[in-house]
Amino acid sequence: MMPKGKMKKEEAEQKISELVERFRDNIADYKRSTYNEAQVRREFIDPFFEALGWDVSNKQGYAEQYKEVIHEDTIKVGRSTKAPDYSFRIGSQRKFFVEAKKPAVNIKEDVSPSYQLRRYAWSAKLPLSVVTDFEEFSVFDCRIKPNPNDKPGVARINYIPFNEYLDKFDEIYEVFSKEAILKGSFDRYAQSTRARRAPQKLTANF
Repeated sequence: MMPKGKMKKEEAEQKISELVERFRDNIADYKRSTYNEAQVRREFIDPFFEALGWDVSNKQGYAEQYKEVIHEDTIKVGRSTKAPDYSFRIGSQRKFFVEAKKPAVNIKEDVSPSYQLRRYAWSAKLPLSVVTDFEEFSVFDCRIKPNPNDKPGVARINYIPFNEYLDKFDEIYEVFSKEAILKGSFDRYAQSTRARRAPQKLTANF
């Protein structure tokens, strides 16, 4: 009999494989400017994180303070109140934000999505966070202070286009699935990326 964890992981991979196939088959439609952020969230991003074990729509009916995923969470950024699209939590502790964009946005080259996400996560003191339009999955080290003049690649520690989700499935699952976070592998990954980046950070500050 297959261990429960392995079975969950295989089911997750299968679900993400179906999403990838559907996105690939209709990519021209999804990249039109009329296909909006609400649609990509509902049709791709929500199911993607549900496959990774998160109760995105609170099917378990948890009270507000114990929900695993808060939509439009409230944080202070400078003097303003902002709302990241998704806040993923264990208990009531935030672990990472996800900022969603529509597929017409070029996440790799456009500076505003990365800067927006990094400001949110820096203000909330989160180590890592993600910008995605499902077509692209971009992970940032958010301990590096964001600057409006930063290029889009500053502090980016991983970038995975949708057609590599299955090749890099272990990488995604072992960091961002709920199971991985409960096992501590998200925290270990955050710590190891910090260690790798430390010299660059020091140089930048000098």
